[in-house]
Amino acid sequence: MSGFNNKKTITIIAAILILTIAGGLYWYQTKPVEREQLIVSTTTSLYETGVLDVLKTRFETHYPEYNVSFISQGTGLAIETAKNGDADMILVHSPSQELGFMESGYGINRKIFAYNFFIIVGPESDPAGINGMDPLDALTTIAEKGVTGEALWVSRGDNSGTHSKEKRLWSATGLDLETLKAETIEGTSDPWYIEAGAGMTATLQLANQKDAYTLTDVATYLKNYANDNIELVKVVDSGEDTLNVYSAIVCNPEENPRGMYDGAMLFVRFLVSDEVQTMLVTYGQDEFGSTLFKPWIPELDNPDSDIVQWVEDFAYIDGTECPTQYRYQAGDLYQ
Repeated sequence: MSGFNNKKTITIIAAILILTIAGGLYWYQTKPVEREQLIVSTTTSLYETGVLDVLKTRFETHYPEYNVSFISQGTGLAIETAKNGDADMILVHSPSQELGFMESGYGINRKIFAYNFFIIVGPESDPAGINGMDPLDALTTIAEKGVTGEALWVSRGDNSGTHSKEKRLWSATGLDLETLKAETIEGTSDPWYIEAGAGMTATLQLANQKDAYTLTDVATYLKNYANDNIELVKVVDSGEDTLNVYSAIVCNPEENPRGMYDGAMLFVRFLVSDEVQTMLVTYGQDEFGSTLFKPWIPELDNPDSDIVQWVEDFAYIDGTECPTQYRYQAGDLYQ
């Protein structure tokens, strides 16, 4: 009888061991993966279009050890966030500010990954009569009509990449922007030049409320127009003067305390991969009737094209997207 009890006891112990081992294996296989947080400080025009959500999902599928978080701001603030050590990389669209970021020692391995264009939008009635003009003639006309009360202009006014482009365009007209800001509509104390101090969507909504003109990247405009957030229409189309180039820049690991250089470089390489560049070809087409961003890497197959020349003239630094003194362990990134 005792032999039977011993066998029974052994059987029970074996069953418990099997269940324990099985449970342990199940827990090991299903336990949450510890993920490192990759923080990207980015411009609002990328964030508000939804493209970053797509990039996040695809990147995390390939690299489940990372959790990507975005901080959406104008380019100026995005750069300051990175300088403060609160981000691992930036996605922005203002070459002059990007150069300053690298020159100050905070940014390395700049890589262009996409482009689109800015456009001028305004009321369908087009009170300034600028429809079809080139950007500089359009701005000059708006300034003339502004003081007579026939036109209003809304600026981002937030040191963003869009604001930087706007200031560049005003400068090219030969008009002094500070003088324009101080002007008022004849017979009133009201300015015709209004600064929103806000992101692109908020600026578009303010311009819509005031029946005013504004400069916008085409992607954010299409998204807001398709979603019935605004009624503004395109009055000045895209071209060389309104080129908008998006770059990724990694934070210098010698200055950044977060220690996420490897993850940031993975994300940069992901942005210029065939997968992402192909995705950009059609992104937005079904929902907005037009693609929102154009991939940059395929353009390099036609080095003599207008687009390549425009990008090189506007967004290259000393003849390259990233001078050698700002490259750090970049491997084949620039081949």
